[in-house]
Amino acid sequence: MEKIKMTTPLVEMDGDEMTRILWKMIKENLLEPYIDLKTEYYDLGLEHRNETNDQVTVDSAMATKKYKVAVKCATITPNAARMDEYDLKEMWKSPNGTIRAILDGTVFRAPIVVKGIEPCVKNWKKPITIARHAYGDVYKGSEMKIPGAGKVELVYTAEDGSQTKELVHEFDGPGIVQGMHNLNKSIESFARSCFTYALDTHQDLWFATKDTISKKYDHTFKDIFQEIYDAEFAEKFEAAGIEYFYTLIDDAVARVMKSEGGYIWACKNYDGDVMSDMVSSAFGSLAMMTSVLVSPEGYYEYEAAHGTVQRHYYKHLKGEETSTNSVATIFAWTGALRKRGELDGIQDLCDFADRLEKATIDTIESGEMTKDLALITTIENPTVLNSEGFIKAIAKRL
Repeated sequence: MEKIKMTTPLVEMDGDEMTRILWKMIKENLLEPYIDLKTEYYDLGLEHRNETNDQVTVDSAMATKKYKVAVKCATITPNAARMDEYDLKEMWKSPNGTIRAILDGTVFRAPIVVKGIEPCVKNWKKPITIARHAYGDVYKGSEMKIPGAGKVELVYTAEDGSQTKELVHEFDGPGIVQGMHNLNKSIESFARSCFTYALDTHQDLWFATKDTISKKYDHTFKDIFQEIYDAEFAEKFEAAGIEYFYTLIDDAVARVMKSEGGYIWACKNYDGDVMSDMVSSAFGSLAMMTSVLVSPEGYYEYEAAHGTVQRHYYKHLKGEETSTNSVATIFAWTGALRKRGELDGIQDLCDFADRLEKATIDTIESGEMTKDLALITTIENPTVLNSEGFIKAIAKRL
């Protein structure tokens, strides 16, 4: 059989631990037999990030700007324990955070819906996509412990030296304080990415913050979204038959629980972090959640929404059998290959991505699955497969 030819490489970002093992299996069993795979490879494993002083992460993001499409394996964000385990020079930042900052992207996360894995929320019928702003707020916050009585102020010093002050709190004893920021430019990118993705996927878009309490900070988000929608997207949304609306985050939560799904819910950075975990858990499993970083310039980076599956990796190192769910990692590859096919006009590549996704879903719906899904499925007497066995079962169907 002649392999599908690619004209432009994908940026391939390898990762850590059990997901790195799955990455290799997926390529060998599901991709390389069918595609003449062209990738520009970057090793984002923690050892190599440490060797290069994290320059490899920056290089991979710059390559994504060049080639426009990337696929990323899950990576370790080091903590104190990882510093010792990997003998790191320093506690390197989250690779995802570094890549997001360089690409100025918005993260869209959506569950992979499969018959037999029923959502906890009984009326959810269609996927709910969370669009998470990936810059600023508490993730770029400055914090201080206040030792005792005193005054805390926000101070803005303009370039000409003039100052504006705002009282935060008059402390009469110990406490804590946090300052956070965002940039109009980043919020504008977030808005445009959300509107563009809604048109791409033909879904309604909700945006929710707490502007009734945060009358300047959150209200600025609301205003920027509305201005960009009115100026650039209102007619396109109307022509596509989809809608955009703003709602308070507490109202959004209530509406989400009563809805059938099938829309994009745009959230600020922290809200998106929390809500994507809530949605993924309620739909069944974080291992069944896709994640794509979309920038307004048209750069796309696909990955699984979960981590490196450390516990399974340690079992694997001892030679013990694992049953690790590879679905979200497979869908990272299919998302990237489909987008590459769309951009390069290679229909065979798009069709292959569709077939691989169908083979993956059909495998689960036929009762063959990894242990995490077997524990929650409504399918009777499922066959529990190990990590490699599951990928081989998909390969057989493919």
